[in-house]
Amino acid sequence: MSGAERILGALRRHRGQPCSGEELSKDLGVSRAQVWKHVESLRARGYEIVGAPGGGYALVALPDRLYAEELQEGLGTSWLGRVIHHLETTDSTNRVAGELARDGAVHGAAVVAEHQSAGRGRLGRSFFSPAHQNLYVSFVLRPALPITQAATVILGAGLAVAQCVAESLDAPDRVAIKWPNDVQVDGLKVSGILMEMSAEATRIGHLVLGIGVNLNVPPESFPEDFRGRATSLRAAAGHRIDRVDFTRRLFFTLEAVLDRHAVGGFEALRGEFDGFYRMRGTPISVADLDGSERIGRAGGIGADGALELHREDGRLERVVAGDVTLRPRDGTAATERAS
Repeated sequence: MSGAERILGALRRHRGQPCSGEELSKDLGVSRAQVWKHVESLRARGYEIVGAPGGGYALVALPDRLYAEELQEGLGTSWLGRVIHHLETTDSTNRVAGELARDGAVHGAAVVAEHQSAGRGRLGRSFFSPAHQNLYVSFVLRPALPITQAATVILGAGLAVAQCVAESLDAPDRVAIKWPNDVQVDGLKVSGILMEMSAEATRIGHLVLGIGVNLNVPPESFPEDFRGRATSLRAAAGHRIDRVDFTRRLFFTLEAVLDRHAVGGFEALRGEFDGFYRMRGTPISVADLDGSERIGRAGGIGADGALELHREDGRLERVVAGDVTLRPRDGTAATERAS
């Protein structure tokens, strides 16, 4: 632990009350000048620390930043997020997490960025990632699962996000999971999930699970092609979202979901998942990777994560991968798409 982290811990324990610079010096075994330098470094990171009479310091406000020390303060997880890499900016947290995974990063290691310059969604789409407003995080996962169960991990992640969004709104009925990787509020996308896999024979080597959640970004600031089909949790809730609190809750909830998934697969999550899955019976079109299109109505989700598609001629097909578009009852394609 660095000197600055130790001083932050001491100031946090006395939150709002002054800590003597002399006592900090003695307790940490550093000079008063070093205490001052560490305090200045914390101030530069956004911690509001005021000087107190007699040379003391008091922590009066925390920064709106997803620093590792903030996320891990009171974090109740056993293995998820015990290692956190915080970046002010990066091209993609998934790319960084992938490199860390190949270098041996532990199960549950997280990469959190305040800004992404090239955030990625499914099928090569971009993910709008403005600075200091949302959550962009990628996890290194090393589950003891066969490749055939990999697709259901992303469904579990969607469930965890949906639960945290519903808790923030105190309105589960407004929240929906859209297969395979979106979470919506009032029919508008609030979160996207991207998973990439490295396989070893028939088993998963590692997964990189990327989650983006629109927390505080104003919907009017979205790029034009996102407007009308995306929103933020702040817009839906009517108040600013505490990013640190939401991220901590997501880490805790996601770990619990993944632990249940590790024991019982998707079936262990199905009851809770179905509470947010509202696509059943909805007209949809599926653009397959070869460019062809299938039209029908969405059914349930198989144990392997595949979407059931009921065709108009009565056939039941399984959709393992594809780009799903919701269609209104008159058959005209809706503007919202999976991404």
